[in-house]
Amino acid sequence: MATGGWGPDNGPGQSGGNGPGGQGGWGAPHGSPPGGSYGPPPPNPGPYPNLNRNPNQAPYPYAPQPTRPAARRSRGCLSYFSLFGFVSAILRSAHRVATRLFAQEGESRIVDRAVDRVQLARTVLGAAATIALILAYNVDRNRLEDAAWSGVANLIVAPLVLLIAGPLVIVGFIYYAPSHLRPHLRSRLRAPLKAVGWYVLTLVVISGILTLTAQAIDVNDGRSWWEYVLGVAAIIVIVWGFPFFFMASLYSARSAFNSAQVHPLLPPVLTMALVWVFAVFNLIGGGMPGGPPAVQFCSMLGGPLSVTAVSLWELRRMRTRFGVTLRA
Repeated sequence: MATGGWGPDNGPGQSGGNGPGGQGGWGAPHGSPPGGSYGPPPPNPGPYPNLNRNPNQAPYPYAPQPTRPAARRSRGCLSYFSLFGFVSAILRSAHRVATRLFAQEGESRIVDRAVDRVQLARTVLGAAATIALILAYNVDRNRLEDAAWSGVANLIVAPLVLLIAGPLVIVGFIYYAPSHLRPHLRSRLRAPLKAVGWYVLTLVVISGILTLTAQAIDVNDGRSWWEYVLGVAAIIVIVWGFPFFFMASLYSARSAFNSAQVHPLLPPVLTMALVWVFAVFNLIGGGMPGGPPAVQFCSMLGGPLSVTAVSLWELRRMRTRFGVTLRA
């Protein structure tokens, strides 16, 4: 019995069933592909058909997107209005400019970490020995303060002493070099002279602005526009100029006004000359330190002799380890 294609099969050879030969059933018609009109089903499609796609084809619609590194969290503009943020921004700016002008190592600079560690250890031991001598032989509450201010003064005065004694040392250094190297060394004096020019210009600008401000501004009379300009310039000098001048003095004394760009051996030579000049100035200005005679001589000559020993060792390492000599 025919059921219109929705009933059970009428048996083989009968039409109207849903068997393989039926015309009205829901089987595949004649000439259709084995898998029906939509082609063969994919093998083992599973619950996630997208997993069986072409591996070279990105899945859709959730294709992997290129990731970007996490952006740094912005501190915002409000952090610069706080006292700590304002001071930090000023110090960073002054340090950046001072490093760019007075701490240029150049291609001739030789970085020796062993020498840097020995110099740091000598500085720490020298400061500890000075404090120990002060506490042992001259226990005065103001003595430590005087020693601290003396160290700061030496740091600020060191570039000025280099401006006076440095040219003499550099002239003698170049004269001691072989004659065929002297033109080359003189041609490399541009970097130290440039650093000296910037330092002198900084000193002149700071002292000039403060002097003009102190002489021109009078709180009793009316203020003109140029007095306001001088007042703003004085505030800028105090807030930004003083930290910059301190860092410029520190880097100028450490690098000897970028003298390593002339020759790698020149900074240790300038350091030895500078430390003995300071020893003479301290002896003339402050006299002999307190304590027994042996302690006095150790306190007066310990610093210059230790700095000289480290500088001579640095010169020897440059010759033996890096092959840097002046007469070669």
